[in-house]
Amino acid sequence: QVQLVESGGGLVQSGGSLRLSCTISGAPLDPAIAWFRQAPGKEREGVSCISVSDGSTYYADSVKGRFTISRDDGKNTIYLQMNSLKPEDTAVYYCAMPALCYVSDYGREGMDYWGKGTLVTVSS
Repeated sequence: QVQLVESGGGLVQSGGSLRLSCTISGAPLDPAIAWFRQAPGKEREGVSCISVSDGSTYYADSVKGRFTISRDDGKNTIYLQMNSLKPEDTAVYYCAMPALCYVSDYGREGMDYWGKGTLVTVSS
């Protein structure tokens, strides 16, 4: 069965950094994987997406220039490097697949597999 497991969340001060990992088992990294986040009282939103076929990366405007998505095919893992964190980045972060990076919200409604999430808290 397909499983996605996120890790790397935690408490960090404003301006700090964290690196999230999403390890996939039971399926290859194909065709694309996305990161989402959900803050308390808000809808889940797409943060970033990576296309495995050509390596293209996509970012929400709110994180562009601060977050970087990458992959390690050998480890079947997707990473989200988050720098210059702000209190408004506080949320539970999820990875999901299969994503459609080039459509609205990375095709959230069509995702078959989700991780359980990892909590990121940014203090001011």
